Amino acid sequence: MIPSSFPSADEIARLSARMLLEIKAVHFNAKEPFTLASGLPSPTYIDCRKLISYPRIRSTLMDFLTVTVMRNAGFESFDNIAGGETAGIPFAALVAERMALPMTYVRKKPKGYGRNARIEGAMSEGERVLLIEDLTTDGGSKISFVDAIRDTGATCAHTAVIFYYGIFPETEKTLGAHGVTLHHLCTWWDVLAEARNMQSFDAETLHEVETFLSDPRTWQDANKK
Repeated sequence: MIPSSFPSADEIARLSARMLLEIKAVHFNAKEPFTLASGLPSPTYIDCRKLISYPRIRSTLMDFLTVTVMRNAGFESFDNIAGGETAGIPFAALVAERMALPMTYVRKKPKGYGRNARIEGAMSEGERVLLIEDLTTDGGSKISFVDAIRDTGATCAHTAVIFYYGIFPETEKTLGAHGVTLHHLCTWWDVLAEARNMQSFDAETLHEVETFLSDPRTWQDANKK
């Protein structure tokens, strides 16, 4: 069923943050920072993959993501929903089901045998494709997926994620320069606000997280090992 009537964007952001906190997908640890894929430290970490194991929350967030995209991009703007390997695949399938559209997925790189394909499923020239992923930090991985979609002759001008870091100003500029608009449900700022409201972490931890979010590069430089 295609969702059509839902809360405002602000309320969706608050509820999405609350659900991520409720299933403990959010981790804050300023004393022993996490190491990101970039090798840089961070007092924050989020695991959106956990959502697939919580049916009620999963369903609600997929309704939210579907209605967010339709509100922002249009109700008849897409012909195909593509998931980015691997975390985006289940969410793309769930959004495609709600929008009654075909679903495909995009490999990070050609599989190296057979057709050596990056696109799995049926994607045709001229189709308008929505790229779905679990989250985005700086937008870099989205560019590669978008280029693989465009190589088929399809177009891809929109990507949607559950979670957007929202602390690196270059992200939306990078995507925008590549002709891609980003849609998301919530950011670290929404999670921090709801964590304070729910008292999910002690005040010292939340203060350190806010310091990081306000100036992540400076915090990372000061906390490198």
